[in-house]
Amino acid sequence: MVNDRYGEANLKRIQMFVYLVPIVGFFPALWTLYRKNGSREQRQVSQLAVKLALGWLAGNLLLQVGIQTHQGAIVPLLILASLLTSGYFLTNLWLMIRLWQRQSLDLFKK
Repeated sequence: MVNDRYGEANLKRIQMFVYLVPIVGFFPALWTLYRKNGSREQRQVSQLAVKLALGWLAGNLLLQVGIQTHQGAIVPLLILASLLTSGYFLTNLWLMIRLWQRQSLDLFKK
């Protein structure tokens, strides 16, 4: 019997890693939710990835509007935008590490 390195469970896990790739992973995650396919765990990770990406996008757009309208507060808003983007990337990296360690991906533990 040959040991299959890329069995069904490993392929699903690799897909979940792709969902958590910042910005790029948004599209396959959204596609999974739109098609309503994948396991329950894959759909949960997809929802989390989509929520994080949309939250980052909305926050970034609001900060860009603030930068355009408030000329006196450009530097603080740019710093805040960079912190938001860094936080988004670090959160996705942290979730990928937790997925690799086979731990729960709950952002807010109960």
